[in-house]
Amino acid sequence: MITRYGLDRRPKSTIIGAVLLIGGFVAALIFVTIGLNRPPLNATLVTWSDAAPDHVSVTFVVKRKGEDTLTCVLRAQDKSRADVGYAPITIEPGSANVQVDYELRTIAPAYIVELLGCSIGPTASVQGPQFPPGVVPPDQPWTP
Repeated sequence: MITRYGLDRRPKSTIIGAVLLIGGFVAALIFVTIGLNRPPLNATLVTWSDAAPDHVSVTFVVKRKGEDTLTCVLRAQDKSRADVGYAPITIEPGSANVQVDYELRTIAPAYIVELLGCSIGPTASVQGPQFPPGVVPPDQPWTP
């Protein structure tokens, strides 16, 4: 067929080069996409302890851009999953890595404590408090 139609086989190096070029382009595209979709802040609950029936000690870490003002929301619940403590916490601009120690006032002993989330600005876009009907949320923070 080669002599009759003048077709010539492509060298394998051309195919390998094209595959490597396409693979490099896809890898660069994935790298840029991950970089653009990385959240500007990261908050992690480190520890909490049931200090007393009326409060819990909570420690969480926030990694952010230092110039951002953040609002983080903590929630404590009892065994029936009803809220016993809820607090929005404002973190002022400063260090990029911040460890926050907070005394969350509760109306009953806490069974679980959650860091619902953090957001840039004055309000966090998280679920609001879920206290049982007729229960008034306690004032925050707890002070001795």
